Amino acid sequence: MALLDWMTDATGPVVEGHGTLLRPPRAGDYAQWADMRERSRDYLQPWEPAWPDDDLSRAAYRRRLGIYAREMELGHAWPFFIFDGTGRNLKGAITLSNVRRGVAETATLGYWIGQSVSGQGHATAAVRACTRFAFTSLKLHRIEASCLPTNLASRRVLEKAGFRNEGLAKAYLKINGRWADHLLFGLLPEDAEHGDVSPT
Repeated sequence: MALLDWMTDATGPVVEGHGTLLRPPRAGDYAQWADMRERSRDYLQPWEPAWPDDDLSRAAYRRRLGIYAREMELGHAWPFFIFDGTGRNLKGAITLSNVRRGVAETATLGYWIGQSVSGQGHATAAVRACTRFAFTSLKLHRIEASCLPTNLASRRVLEKAGFRNEGLAKAYLKINGRWADHLLFGLLPEDAEHGDVSPT
């Protein structure tokens, strides 16, 4: 099964808008992804769960693709890599995860941007494109996100995309090996700042 997952690129939606292109990760993205993550390690680690020792290995990436494919098939998560408008230059990643249907119709949003391209608007563009996809194509009612109180850049991205600060959750997630407080944010369709985004 793992070999099949590695050989067959996950299919899924391609979302374009705000000068960015979002699409599911593929096997051929490995080198660019691993290089960006390695060069951004010190920049990203303070804001992320602890990285396993083999996190950037080809085998770990292969496992990641298998998990992504199964989650998309079940409708539980929608992982995307963030590219520029050409679809060739990787900027980071964004994921709608923990999709809850029924009375919730909600998902959790998470993202990262490589250090070399941070502060250039890629995260904001990706968040706007992804939330548009969530509300229009997935018909979700609410999107949730969180960030450490000290992560001012991430907080600003969420605010620019229309998210509202809903409070502080104590010891919410284990970040870089330690339980950390997080600011919680929520977004409803009427609050979102949408641009021209079309799933293809």
